[in-house]
Amino acid sequence: MDFDKIFRKDANPTKIGGQAVIEGVMMKGSSCMATSVRKPNGEITLKVDKIKPLGKIAKLPVIRGIYAFGSALVTGTKTLMYSAEVLEEAGVYMEKSKFDLWIEKKLGDHATTFLLYFSVVIALIFTIGIFVILPTIAVNFFSRFTENTILLNLYEGVLRIVMFVVYVAVISRLEDIRRVFQYHGAEHKSIHCYESGLDLTVENCKPFPVLHPRCGTSFMMFVLVISLLLFSLLGWPNLLVRITSRLLFIPLIAGLSYELLRWAGKSSSSLVKIISLPGLWLQMLTTKEPDASQIETALSSLKAVLDYSEGNEDLWN
Repeated sequence: MDFDKIFRKDANPTKIGGQAVIEGVMMKGSSCMATSVRKPNGEITLKVDKIKPLGKIAKLPVIRGIYAFGSALVTGTKTLMYSAEVLEEAGVYMEKSKFDLWIEKKLGDHATTFLLYFSVVIALIFTIGIFVILPTIAVNFFSRFTENTILLNLYEGVLRIVMFVVYVAVISRLEDIRRVFQYHGAEHKSIHCYESGLDLTVENCKPFPVLHPRCGTSFMMFVLVISLLLFSLLGWPNLLVRITSRLLFIPLIAGLSYELLRWAGKSSSSLVKIISLPGLWLQMLTTKEPDASQIETALSSLKAVLDYSEGNEDLWN
């Protein structure tokens, strides 16, 4: 792992961030969001959406992280659904579940909105159930052998991290997910290229690493580590209180993790490199080396966001 390439001293950090979708990349700036999806015939479909300005409260430290976390859940699901729709219209058959078909029959034009928020709720329930509640229930077994609350919380935190890493490692072996992770790598390369002040071309992007200090994967690792440290201060009360406290502290942990991620994206200090290392290791699972067409797709979204930010809004109306 070459830190000098990941934490570039000559880089000019940007607030633009992205997300890999099905056969494409979404890039998000302060005023718009652009999603590019490559169809089977090689054509790139580009969609640009305006973003409403944030209020003063949503810009406050920690609170902005809570807002960004919630927004990312909805936006991420929405862009994934959009990329699937583009490919389906292009002739790529994606089998719908009986539940999806039933909802479409019952709700008609409102089905997409319902399925969007339903998917977010299910994702939250799954994530909280598996990675928040299950570890504290499982570690409850060890309370029979030790009353050391710090040790019990340490077991819980480590188990949570191990479960998440194993989950990512397993899904990364799926062919469709591997394609998404390649687009994830393309997103990072294009951001590196832009932050380095180079022309946004495929050739200029290729030498850059697929790892980036300001990544959602690193954010998740910060969440896991901060939760381990914070929960260690809460003792080891009964199971119901533990579960309740874990749920109540999720927004605060997300807010703190976001601030840490912002700092990591702006600094190249030794301390930042050390605290970023676990997230970068995890990124080695969630990013793969992209091909030229995938980088081109990522650049399509990035250029659209930059064009919009430079006052060329009329191009996308």
